Amino acid sequence: MKPRIRNRISPMSSLYQSMVAVIEQTITPLAGKLGQQKYVIAIRDGFTAALPFMIIGSFMLVFIFPPFSADTTVGFARAWLDFSQTYREQLMLPFNLSMGVMTFFISVGVGASLGRQFQLDPVMAGLLAFMAFLLVAAPYADGKISTQYLSGQGIFTALITAIYSTRVYAWLKEHKVTIRLPKEVPTGVARSFEILIPVMAVMGTLHPLNLFIEAQTGMIMPQAIMHLLEPLVSASDSLPAVLLSVLLCQIFWFAGIHGSLIVTGIMNPFWMANLSANQAALAAGAALPHTYLQGFWDHYLLIGGVGCTLPLAFLLLKSRATHLRTIGKMGIVPSFFNINEPILFGAPIIMNPILFIPFVCVPLVNAVLAWTATRLGLIEQVVSLTPWTTPAPIGASWAANWALAPVVMCLICMVMSALIYLPFLRAYERSLMKTEELKARNAAPQAQTVTG
Repeated sequence: MKPRIRNRISPMSSLYQSMVAVIEQTITPLAGKLGQQKYVIAIRDGFTAALPFMIIGSFMLVFIFPPFSADTTVGFARAWLDFSQTYREQLMLPFNLSMGVMTFFISVGVGASLGRQFQLDPVMAGLLAFMAFLLVAAPYADGKISTQYLSGQGIFTALITAIYSTRVYAWLKEHKVTIRLPKEVPTGVARSFEILIPVMAVMGTLHPLNLFIEAQTGMIMPQAIMHLLEPLVSASDSLPAVLLSVLLCQIFWFAGIHGSLIVTGIMNPFWMANLSANQAALAAGAALPHTYLQGFWDHYLLIGGVGCTLPLAFLLLKSRATHLRTIGKMGIVPSFFNINEPILFGAPIIMNPILFIPFVCVPLVNAVLAWTATRLGLIEQVVSLTPWTTPAPIGASWAANWALAPVVMCLICMVMSALIYLPFLRAYERSLMKTEELKARNAAPQAQTVTG
């Protein structure tokens, strides 16, 4: 009798299969629903629309507060500092009308995006959202409008009022509560009359609500919202928050879902509120209060793209496996600008059990390193918003007011990433080389047959 052959499944393989099952059955459907959620999309689009204005505003702040000691005697540095101090008020104007009123752009962007999804006129929906926000966040007294809540302190109010006003507009239109004009009336005029009832509805609900909250608490709506969310905002600037957001991003990506869009869509309001606080502290000459901002996420945790794959791209260039070398050549240049889809899907990393552990662990390790170094005062904190495509060492310095220590930290993260990826890459490389050798052996007899 022939001995019975048992299929043995290693504990590691069994663990991986269980993990894949959990991802496919639980995490993937949840992430897919979250990524397609109307309000998440609208918030993401709103911040995307505001991004150019905030980047330019952040750049102006860096120009106004150059990275030189106040008692420097170096000619160029001294001239720059003197120029900045002499014309401080004039130079602050572009910053105040961009970063200082970021909620204007965000509210219009969110309202327009959500209105588009509800088949509404996006321009009217955006303007309605803008009015709703001003109604509760810009109190008028003594002939002046307060600008206190037009920057980061008013972000959550801008999001709430934009969503509320657009929902009211959509509900009224869905139930045909609108002013209808004859077809002969020009479209622009008809559209203006269509928005009249939503404007009255939003004014008639938000303004009394704001007055009621102020009478009961002594705080207007944005102040009350920030007071309620203060514990959540504080928790968002902690190492556990960093690790959790990175872990979710990596797992979503490993499942083939754009985890960065989901995580940044959720974190953007917190990041912008904290960035505004850091910039206010910089302008006041005070200590910067926050660490976990978008610059921290982009330039320490996503070096070369999600998973910190720029060091991996360099390793792929030297790979003995033809396939990996080819992917390295294709992916190295985009990785400098934090675009790593060629590597994610070409290597591939997505749903690749051998590279799963380093793909998840590398940004977590870098997060701990960068967070610890920042808390110890070894590297400067983020005060500027940078384009996410900025190469990591440059972006890290730019975000921290052109300091040099973040560049060193970025390079350390890259070296650590390469060291973690290397053994797993070698294991994957050996498996690919075996496959390539097997294909070469199979191709050799066929070539001889054809020749004969």
